Amino acid sequence: MKIHFIAIGGSAMHNLAIALKLKGYTITGSDDLINDPSKSRLKKYNLLPEEEGWFSEKISRDIDAIVLGMHAKEDNPELIKAKELGLQIYSYPEFIYNQSKDKIRIVIGGSHGKTSITSLILHVLKEQNIDADYMVGAQLEGFEVMVKLSESSKYIVLEGDEYLSSALDPRPKFHLYKPHIALVSGIAWDHINVFKTFENYVQQFEIFINSIENNGTLVFNKLDNELVKLIESNTNNIKFIPYSLPEFKINDGITYIDFDGKSYKLNIFGDHNLQNINGALHICSSLGIKSKDFYKAITSFNGASNRLELIYKFSNSTIFKDFAHSPSKVKATSEAVRKQFPEIRLIACFELHTYSSLNPAFLNKYRDTLNNADECYIYYSEKNMKIKRLTPIDSKLIIKSFNHKNLTVIDNYEKLKETMFSLDLTNSVLLMMSSGKFGGLDLEKLKQY
Repeated sequence: MKIHFIAIGGSAMHNLAIALKLKGYTITGSDDLINDPSKSRLKKYNLLPEEEGWFSEKISRDIDAIVLGMHAKEDNPELIKAKELGLQIYSYPEFIYNQSKDKIRIVIGGSHGKTSITSLILHVLKEQNIDADYMVGAQLEGFEVMVKLSESSKYIVLEGDEYLSSALDPRPKFHLYKPHIALVSGIAWDHINVFKTFENYVQQFEIFINSIENNGTLVFNKLDNELVKLIESNTNNIKFIPYSLPEFKINDGITYIDFDGKSYKLNIFGDHNLQNINGALHICSSLGIKSKDFYKAITSFNGASNRLELIYKFSNSTIFKDFAHSPSKVKATSEAVRKQFPEIRLIACFELHTYSSLNPAFLNKYRDTLNNADECYIYYSEKNMKIKRLTPIDSKLIIKSFNHKNLTVIDNYEKLKETMFSLDLTNSVLLMMSSGKFGGLDLEKLKQY
């Protein structure tokens, strides 16, 4: 088959393109902006377009299918040409579903923890030599690509994002997968530029739960009140399996899970990660993996990229980065680091990057989320806000919204760079939180200072 990707540079899109090439398909693609790591990885597999931009002449009748990314808009010239020719057009979740109709579909959803739980499951499956296809939102240690599609795998494990599918398909991605086994980690209002009310956002998870195949299974976090309400009102013929925190202890900055008389040393930490482990345990148990084998496997799990990832540790100085962007995740991440390192200074740097976090009306949702930190820096790019045509944010509003006694607002990259590189990290933990890239700040260089 010949497949053309419109917006091939996206995180999931470029990985799907690579996966299909490895499967033997002929792949072409376009995009008007391709950054690393997508650019380097597409180049490695000879899939990088010769030049950036949209070219309607690339669209011809010999193309079997178009995969349309969220970055492409309705007036995209390649999309217009594809519609004129009557070509089959898929969003990437639609395409993945069509590739997995004959597999047991396992879908991991929730406002937070999706990537970590999916990564945990894939790590354990690999340790147990169980073959599975997958789609996950972060680079994993020991995995070449973030998407795998094959003819032979019995299972496919999918990270179920609630964001929209494409310019032509406004459904949340996880509505399209129709899982046999599903997990929901919790519900915390996100993507307010799309889901205008909390009630509308919760409804997306109700639809997802109702999309589970008859006689299927839902693993859910019983500590989340909104999720429990959905479970209690659901009358579908599916099995519900609750989870919460496992038994654990922290010794000298290291977390151990206690199970059946044994302690299992972890390379990750924090209540959210511990809940994620318990959720992954129930998914793996449903696939026939014994608990003792699961716990043995996770002792070698180092976490997914950008998910409370250790960047640097030397003597009494430590640097972590995390994908935190929603208020609940910012709070949970800073709490986790404080619990793990209770005696030393915690410096938190958080980037306002998403449309939600840059919305003045949403800022008060971050109130007290950084109270576990001794010192806070809030960064946003005034330049990027102008490009996005967003209303400028008053720094006084940011300070008032976060309600932290020791908080500094930084609105440009040069000031951020100067501030971060001048920090004294002696007897300190620096926690960098963002769904963006801090304007391109080189965190690897940060550890040299």
